[in-house]
Amino acid sequence: MAQSLGIVDRIKAAALIELDKCKEGLRFSELVAKVKATDPTFNSNTINGSIWNLDTAYPDRVFKPSRGRFLSVKYKDEANDLQSNETAVGSPTNEEDFYEPFADWLKNEIEDVTHAIPLGGNVFKDKWNTPDVIGKRESRQSDIIKGTTEIVSAEIKTDPAQLITAFGQACAYKLFSHKVYLVVPSLSNEDEVSRLDSLCQIFGIGLVTFDAKKPDAPKFQILVRPTKHEPDLFYTNKYIAKIEALLFP
Repeated sequence: MAQSLGIVDRIKAAALIELDKCKEGLRFSELVAKVKATDPTFNSNTINGSIWNLDTAYPDRVFKPSRGRFLSVKYKDEANDLQSNETAVGSPTNEEDFYEPFADWLKNEIEDVTHAIPLGGNVFKDKWNTPDVIGKRESRQSDIIKGTTEIVSAEIKTDPAQLITAFGQACAYKLFSHKVYLVVPSLSNEDEVSRLDSLCQIFGIGLVTFDAKKPDAPKFQILVRPTKHEPDLFYTNKYIAKIEALLFP
């Protein structure tokens, strides 16, 4: 027993040292790997069981700035300053530059739609706003089992300071869409993205991150897949009627 406790204490000590070396903090898997590298005789399962609650065991030395990431308390002020700067600085690119690439990604990469178009602006002409990208999913003629038409909408934001607004807009699109995506910069505040991750799972919204500085190579990546639901068809028909010629050519 004494030997086992000794190993646990050594593992925790090694983890604290590794965190003291890293101003950016470490994800749980990264911290496990670094502790393992300090002593190959450490068992991976023992490391996992020893450091998973490091922030609770040593609150004066370790905290979690976001889910799954550990950071030394001595870098806490720097982390807060960095996150504030990330939120304050918007992307130099225009959101419109990413509408068509995301529409293509929806159709050709993840095949969640059979047709998608860039929209944006104020096409729907009401305070509920207009999706940046809207698409449809229809059964193909070759499909043996055919389903009903689905509407898929997306809200894209290049400004990390607009994530809360973007989430509210995405929620509004569920009124008339079977699926909704929220698309945010991958360099957004990590804590805010973590919150969005949880909220999107609760509300059934798809969460996608992308490189907001490269319209030619945005590298869209799914964090949360959207949940299909039944919208209010009154509003679905109301809004789709405004773009019928574009979405149903």
